[in-house]
Amino acid sequence: MNIRSSSLKTLTCALIVFSAAIPAAEQKILPPNLLSSGQPNTSNNGPQATGRDTGPGLHKRNWRYKINPNDTLELNFLLTPEFNQTVTVQPDGYITLRNVGDLQAAGSTLPELTESIKAAYSKILYDPVISVDPKDFAKPYFVVGGQVGKPGKFEWRGDVTLTQAIAIAGGFTDASKHSQVLLFRRVSDEWTEARIINVKRMLNSRDLQEDPELLPGDMLFVPQNALSKIKPFLPTASAGIYANPPIF
Repeated sequence: MNIRSSSLKTLTCALIVFSAAIPAAEQKILPPNLLSSGQPNTSNNGPQATGRDTGPGLHKRNWRYKINPNDTLELNFLLTPEFNQTVTVQPDGYITLRNVGDLQAAGSTLPELTESIKAAYSKILYDPVISVDPKDFAKPYFVVGGQVGKPGKFEWRGDVTLTQAIAIAGGFTDASKHSQVLLFRRVSDEWTEARIINVKRMLNSRDLQEDPELLPGDMLFVPQNALSKIKPFLPTASAGIYANPPIF
């Protein structure tokens, strides 16, 4: 009887902790270390998940690939093929051009770099016609973390939605909080946008119109639900039966 009474007391305490943990978990949504340091502090008025998430849509930037260190580029000169060359972006972001010297390349898009190379060769060539083709470059990616089957970094190949990305990462686990999936998107070098997606409501309503498409560099985070946090402290039925075997 003492062991059974102790188990009931433990269960009562756990339920009290569970009821108190739910509102606290609902309030603490955005991990501050995941937001850009340049973003204003919005801990008091951050986005909240509701039954009908009708907040503004995610910012859809016009994504263009930017040159990274170790990328390999092929430069073709239409009118002066003797200047054709293949260059590799150095760790410091520069490339070395034949007869011209070093030029900053990392951080530029292909059109921007093409214009920079044209300007550099205009000093020795008259109106050069140049094309820049990437041969080996860093593949675009997205990241899925938290309570999914296989968290990690995945190659982005276009037309991947949030629910598809979760499926690629192994799907939800029993500890997942489906109603508060966080989507982080970097919109500039200083700003990161965050939004809470109620995947549970979206799937239950069978309406995937709100299923956002991912862009390269996006990160998904699936938080842990409140029940799974206190589950290790709940008494199990098997332990109670073993400690108090029935008397016939």
